[in-house]
Amino acid sequence: MPVPVPRQRDTSATESGQAVLHTAAPAVAAPGVAQATPQTTTPHTPPLTLLVIEDDPAGGLTLPEILDADGHRIRLRTARNLTEAERLLTPDVHCILLDLSLPDASARTPGATANGSVSGAINGSVNGAVGTVNAAGTATTVDRLLALRQVLRIAPRHAVLVLTDEDDVERAAEAVRVGAQDFLFRDELDGRLLSRAIRYAVERKRADIAQYKLAESKLRAQENARLERGLLPTPLLEGSDLRFAARYRPGRSRALLGGDFYDTVRTPDGTVHAMIGDVCGHGPDEAALGVELRIAWRALTLAGLCGDDLLATLQEVLEVERPCEEIFATLCTVDIAPDGRRAGLCLAGHPAPLISRPGRRARLLPYENSGPALGLLPRARWPRRQVELGGTWSLMLYTDGLIEGRIGEGKERLGQDGMVDMINRHLERGLSGEGLLEASVTEARRLNGGELTDDVAVVLLSRAEG
Repeated sequence: MPVPVPRQRDTSATESGQAVLHTAAPAVAAPGVAQATPQTTTPHTPPLTLLVIEDDPAGGLTLPEILDADGHRIRLRTARNLTEAERLLTPDVHCILLDLSLPDASARTPGATANGSVSGAINGSVNGAVGTVNAAGTATTVDRLLALRQVLRIAPRHAVLVLTDEDDVERAAEAVRVGAQDFLFRDELDGRLLSRAIRYAVERKRADIAQYKLAESKLRAQENARLERGLLPTPLLEGSDLRFAARYRPGRSRALLGGDFYDTVRTPDGTVHAMIGDVCGHGPDEAALGVELRIAWRALTLAGLCGDDLLATLQEVLEVERPCEEIFATLCTVDIAPDGRRAGLCLAGHPAPLISRPGRRARLLPYENSGPALGLLPRARWPRRQVELGGTWSLMLYTDGLIEGRIGEGKERLGQDGMVDMINRHLERGLSGEGLLEASVTEARRLNGGELTDDVAVVLLSRAEG
């Protein structure tokens, strides 16, 4: 049978607490008839809690007995106004039932004078607002959903139902458009309908929040992707006859940027400078440090530094910017003379580049007397070695992610020798440029039996004489 909601003038909002909506006392069972056992709530399935916001001077809003899906009575809290509702709005409240007939459910705001400029607002409604004209000829806008907007503001994560009269369908539909999960008509209210509406509203709100979080996550991922793409280098080779190709694959899942970094620039004297490096680790901190080192290398190169002076300055940058003293970085720098026939090579704990020439097998450049990785030894030195390239050649710089992949299911690594053999096989097939790099990275992954766990960066500079 219908049970009246406890009135706020009899029981204060703060005293109503977690009160359960009770029905009339059960009749005494006749002899020989089993007494029905009242349903109780198990601690593992707490009942739903409904906060009712209403103020009916005629004697109280009458609600039927409300049961949840498990047959438990839905707990009830009541508030006469939004101030009391805000005090009672605790995290264990699942749903709010707002009576749109609250005295403060609508508000008037002054508008323009009624001279025709407000004709679009008069006798119409926009987003729950109705335009009227007062005796002074001033247009006012009545916000018929002010209370709902305030509830949505103070309870953004709670499901909200609105209660209104059957002849106010337009206002009820507008309430859903504004943010309520559903609307109910006062004259049609019964226990089954209200219970279903509460469960539907709660689940719909959960779905809305999950969808919002998903969209927010996708947007954040897109922003991060744009940021990471913006941090990848753009080669500055205008005026050079060298061809450039690169492949980059971070080791961490769903990332675009890792601890490996590379860059290539041409200075005004015609020298082409190339660099590839690897910060130990492949997390976001290492990726950020790699970007800082790359930008510092470009700035120092354009300022005229090279060789030992440049690497010593980069080590200072690393020591200042690294998150802990255990972080170090390997680096390989090459500066190719304007005629393209010779180059200076500096190695800071990094694998030596690979060179290929027509009619010859690809091989590693000499790497004796290389210096230590950046960040390991204070006041270290990095000798610069002069190498002859010839007229037509391809020079491949790479990080250890390419050579540290396994071969099959054992512990054997691809290594530098395995990489040289792999490159020679692809060269014999006539591959070059982007195709050569793509085939090499793909084969390294295949030999590894899946994705490579470390960051991989490969840069290829090529020159054809004549």
